[in-house]
Amino acid sequence: MNMTTEVPVPSLGESVTEATVATWFKKPGDAVAVDEILCELETDKVSLDVPSPVAGVLAEILAPEGATVGAKGTLATITEGATAAAKPAAPKAEPAPAAASPAPAAKAKDVEDAPSAKKAMAEAGLSADQVTGSGRDGRIMKDDVAKAAAGTAEAAPAVASAAPAPAAPPRAPVPAEDAAREERVKMTRLRATIARRLKD
Repeated sequence: MNMTTEVPVPSLGESVTEATVATWFKKPGDAVAVDEILCELETDKVSLDVPSPVAGVLAEILAPEGATVGAKGTLATITEGATAAAKPAAPKAEPAPAAASPAPAAKAKDVEDAPSAKKAMAEAGLSADQVTGSGRDGRIMKDDVAKAAAGTAEAAPAVASAAPAPAAPPRAPVPAEDAAREERVKMTRLRATIARRLKD
C-alpha cells in the first residue's frame, strides 16, 4: 500500500519565520529519490535546497514558485513506493538536470588565475587565451605569463623584419640596417621591461 509523505519547510535559521519558493526542480508525477533536491527556498538571509525525505513520486506541489511559506509549512506531498508508475515520465525529467550540468562544468573550467599572473598579463598586453597555464586545473601562474611574453617578443621581430625588406631597395642599405637595429633594440627593451615587472 502506497503511503503519502509531506515535504515540510526545513529549518530557516534563527529569527527567520518565512521563505519564498524560488524554483521547483521537480513537477507532479516525477520520480524522486531520497535526498534528491526538490526545490529551492529563499529567505532574507540565505537560499536553501529542500531534499526529498523519501523515495517515491511527487504527488502534489502545495507551494508553487513565488509562494511564501511559513517555518512550519508544507511544500508538497510524495507518494512512497510509486516509482514504477512514474518511470515513463522519468526520461523527460532527466534532461532538465542534465541540461543544467554543463553550466557548473563550465564554471569549473573558469579557474581563478594567480593575481600576480593577471597583473603580468595586463602589463604585457596578453589575454588568458594566449597563455598556457601550468598550475592546478590549468591555472595561469606568473611564470607562464613570462614564457608567453618571451614567445610573443621573439615572434614580433620576425614579423617586423619582413616589413622593412620591400621598403629597403629604394633607400640605401644603411637605413635598412639601422631600422633592423632599432627594431631589435625595441624588442630587447620590451623583454627587459616585462622581465623587470614580473620580478617585482
